[in-house]
Formats: sequence, C-alpha cells, structure tokens
Amino acid sequence: MKKVLIVEDDKEISNLLEIHLTDLNCNIKKCYDGLSGLNSAKTESFALIVLDIMLPALDGFEVCKEIRKQEIHTPVLMLTSKSEETDKVLGLEFGADDYLTKPFSIREFTARVKAIFRRVDSLSNEKSDQKDLRFEELKIDVTNRKVLLNNKRIELTPKEFDLLYLMAAHPGRTYTRENLLNLIWGTQYSGYEHTVNSHINRLRTKIETDVSNPKFILTSWGVGYRFNDQLNN
Repeated sequence: MKKVLIVEDDKEISNLLEIHLTDLNCNIKKCYDGLSGLNSAKTESFALIVLDIMLPALDGFEVCKEIRKQEIHTPVLMLTSKSEETDKVLGLEFGADDYLTKPFSIREFTARVKAIFRRVDSLSNEKSDQKDLRFEELKIDVTNRKVLLNNKRIELTPKEFDLLYLMAAHPGRTYTRENLLNLIWGTQYSGYEHTVNSHINRLRTKIETDVSNPKFILTSWGVGYRFNDQLNN
C-alpha cells in the first residue's frame, strides 16, 4: 500500500481525493496548510505528495521548493485554480513532477497519479542497471543521487540530476528539447520546451567553469543538447 500526503485547504476537495486515492490502494494523510504539510513531508515517508498552491501559512511553491532543498525526492503533483502558464512553469522549476489545474476531472487526476506511480516503479527497476559515472573532475553518484565536482558536492534539484544523468549516461547523443521534456517530465508537458532551457542553464552555472564555453553539456545548434563525448572517464 502506497502512502500519499494530501496538502489541500479545501476539505471537500481533500476528502474527494482521499476517496479516490483509497480506491487505488493508497493510505492517506491530510494536511490543510503549507506549514503542516511541509513538516509531514520532512518527517514521514510518502509515495506521492498532492500539493495545492494556494495554501494558508505557506504556499505550495514554497513547500515544494523547501522539500527539494531538503533532498526529498518524493513525487509532487501540484494542484491550483490558476491556469496561467507562468504558474505551471514555476511549479515544474521548483521540482514538481506534474500539474493539474482546477477544476479537473477525477478520471484525469487518477490517470496522472497512476502515471507517476508507473514512472517511479520503472525508475526503481532501472536503478540496478545504472552505474556511477565519472568524467574527469565530474563524478555522478547514482545511488546517493549526488554530484561531485573536484570532490566538492554540487547541489542539484531532482530534475537537474535526472537531466545530467540521462545525458552523461549517453555521451555524444543529441537530445532535442522535446526528447528531454518527455523523458524527464512526461509527455503531458509538450510545449514547455523553455523549461528544459532554464534547467540546462542552471545546470551549467553549477557544473561549468565557463558557462559561455561549456565543457560538459554542449549545445547541438538548431537541435538540442548533448553531453561531451571527448572527456576522459
């Protein structure tokens, strides 16, 4: 049975989500403000966090950002009544795995939850095939999801780590922005390629000595990005 945290101040919506998640064989904990939701996320283990954005005490963006700062990799499905594109992009860039705008159908909600669970289960099965990677002064520790540069730890968000590992595991292979979006975020984010650009830019500022002349993550002009296959490993 999977344990799910619902952080939603509308008790009617919270109860409705609880009913349908219970039907998916989930055990539910509910919080009604951002602060208590954050405390629960930090002190307990969950398979999924369903997180509203407009919350008392602490909004969902801040909760998500703090969860990722604490290196909690639990999938986050964000809910909001706002439909502006900037909110969706913010949610993704703070580390959310998926995003639903209210009002949404319960069928769509359960489909998104099932898709997240499938992705997580698939990643868990693949972990045994993954190995640590090293390219000169850059080391990627898969087991601990840790990146070292000149033996100093580099703090990456979950999505930044996933992007880096995907490309570093296939050096020389060019990925289009759409490829990366689909592989790391999922097919429902078609059209948000600029999210990939911002993540790549942040990754470069963290691991590259000279962002204007990158050593590790290269641009395949007019196509996308690739990891440098000319490095010693």
